[in-house]
Amino acid sequence: MGGRRSKFSLCCFPPRLRPPSAIASPPPSSDLRQNGGEEAAAWESCPSFTEFRFEQLEAATRGFSPENIARDPDRRRLGATGDVVYRGELEDGRSVAVKRYERSAWPDPQYFLEEAKSVGNLRSERLANLLGCCCEGDERLLVAEFMPNETLARHLFLWRTRPMKWAMRLRVAYYLAQALEYCSSEGKPLYHDLHAYRVLFDQDGNPRLSCFGLVKNNVDWRRVRTKLAFPPPEYFKTGTMSATSAIYSFGTVLLNLLSGKNIPPAHALDQIRIKNFSMLIDSALEGQFSSADAVEFFRLASRCLQDEARERPNAKSLVAILRPLQKEAEQVPSHVLLGLKEEVSITEALLQTPLGQACLRMDLTAIYEFLETNGYKDDEGIGTELSFQMWTNQMQETLNSKTRGDNCFKSKEFASAIDCYTQFIEGGLMASPTVYVRRCFSYMMNDMPREALGDAVQALEIFPDWPTALYLQAACLLSLGLEDHANRCLKDGASLEAKTTRH
Repeated sequence: MGGRRSKFSLCCFPPRLRPPSAIASPPPSSDLRQNGGEEAAAWESCPSFTEFRFEQLEAATRGFSPENIARDPDRRRLGATGDVVYRGELEDGRSVAVKRYERSAWPDPQYFLEEAKSVGNLRSERLANLLGCCCEGDERLLVAEFMPNETLARHLFLWRTRPMKWAMRLRVAYYLAQALEYCSSEGKPLYHDLHAYRVLFDQDGNPRLSCFGLVKNNVDWRRVRTKLAFPPPEYFKTGTMSATSAIYSFGTVLLNLLSGKNIPPAHALDQIRIKNFSMLIDSALEGQFSSADAVEFFRLASRCLQDEARERPNAKSLVAILRPLQKEAEQVPSHVLLGLKEEVSITEALLQTPLGQACLRMDLTAIYEFLETNGYKDDEGIGTELSFQMWTNQMQETLNSKTRGDNCFKSKEFASAIDCYTQFIEGGLMASPTVYVRRCFSYMMNDMPREALGDAVQALEIFPDWPTALYLQAACLLSLGLEDHANRCLKDGASLEAKTTRH
């Protein structure tokens, strides 16, 4: 029995999420580049740059399945013309974004590797960091951290329940300015196509700048003209982009944040010159900001959108100007400002569930006591279709194996319990999620976490709304070192338990 491997792949588990209780945003008033650039060195939670094999990324994206293409709700691909970004999951459980370039994009493999590695050396909590690349044959791929809470475009232009708050818009502008200042200080001032689709939100709701726009390809910018909604003036003059082009594009993002929509810069500048701010400001923001802050925001946008590149501020100036505007919501976490309120209630629910807490602590004694005390009451009401064999000796022997398994489980003879429960399961006559959960725990006590994980998943397939199965799945994932997936299971289990309690 010990050699059997679970048939369930890790790709069936939910995306990364930190424990709700751990969610917190860095204070917006703290600068990333203070003390001579210590932030880059201190950002240790992001793995070092890796050269992946093509087969690894093919497996991570399920063969580059169309279903794995990362898209915003408006169905726009999150990649440049001819290039596609896929959501993937690596063997170690990390969720990643995989950008696959069209074959003609990088004819020189050495240049691609050098450029990817130079961007891969950057590490900042304001970036969706580049984790690695792949350069095999004609294939050119980039691998970055996956950001699960969609894009600025989605939250600004396609909101379903409520518009983005003014304080969150200020934070987006400030964090984005910090990202540009960090990149500039590290010798990467040129950002190719900065727009609202390049600003992503991580698991904590913090805005981050996609690293893909930092990888400098020798492209003909006229080829990507349709992607740049409002290209900087120098593009029309020379067909090229410069370091200050990112500042111009930053100005267009400021207009997005102010208005909640895409406004042509020329039109916006005309309104700003005559101080007709009411024509530009998002009406959904009424009462959320002071006139002085709005004027300062408009003034900064106007400076960024100057035709002459030399008249635009640099990234360091952007940070200095935006820092004082962060005062009101300085201590409010981004997930609250972004409207991800569910996390707060789930945190409270998790504190109220003994099994959820036991699985979070990996308290095997408490888990065992719960499973033994609870018995099979959760199996009640789960319908099973039994054939005529239920009346035969085969049915009786199957039920006897379950009884023997329960006796072994009660006496803590977990190896024997595995054998008995396996005989019951392989009998194929009844589907009992509790049996799977008990065998799952028995596997854990025999140091077989992958087999245990397979049983927890199977229990959830039989009973999709069962918090116990989610909690046990979380315990298995924790024992395998997959903390992010485990936290998502704990979150979902607490959510289900809270709903059950309310009803």
